[in-house]
Amino acid sequence: MPAPASALSLVFWVALGGALGSLLRFGVAEWTRRLPAFATFPWATLGVNVLGSFALGAVSGWALANPAASPQLRAFMMVGLLGGFTTFSTFALEGVALWQGDQPLRAAGYALASVMLSLASAAVGLALSRA
Repeated sequence: MPAPASALSLVFWVALGGALGSLLRFGVAEWTRRLPAFATFPWATLGVNVLGSFALGAVSGWALANPAASPQLRAFMMVGLLGGFTTFSTFALEGVALWQGDQPLRAAGYALASVMLSLASAAVGLALSRA
């Protein structure tokens, strides 16, 4: 059984993971911005949210099955890295931008795809980690 983590230690690991996750998300956004095929739909945000949901499901299942997983590792991965990598606020803003840009069907499709694919990928990640 791991030793209890101090609050300061957990804050450090969340901050470190959050910084790395945010940098990864920024990198994905910058990379996709350069690809003309991705210019008309927020593919980067959809991709990071679906991938991040899968990873969070997998890491969560792994952490639940491994009581020896330290609170620091859980804080780093689940709250920091994957919390910084995924982005609900950007999803919301991009959905509003599509709606206000007279693209209500794209906005609805984006919202539906984001929610359903993220839920499904989290479930798959969790199931795979338990297998």
